[in-house]
Amino acid sequence: MLAERGVSVDHTTLYRWVQRYAPEMEKRLRWYWRQPSGFSSWHLDETYIKVNGKWAYLYRAVDSRGCTIDFYLSPRRNSKAATALWENS
Repeated sequence: MLAERGVSVDHTTLYRWVQRYAPEMEKRLRWYWRQPSGFSSWHLDETYIKVNGKWAYLYRAVDSRGCTIDFYLSPRRNSKAATALWENS
């Protein structure tokens, strides 16, 4: 992703960044992970998007708060693709 923008970064620099900032990110996101999973209402959102120059269907499972639970990219729009999302969530 950085190379696409002309930025050259060594792999050790990325590793150091992860080592430095991952604990802080975990601390800030921990309350999301500890939320009770008692939200019984899930919704499936489907849209058509372009990924790397090719069109694909994006299936996204969201809870009642609008938080993404899981997503699935498929080249085709069919029940098999939607079912694959529910089986993995």
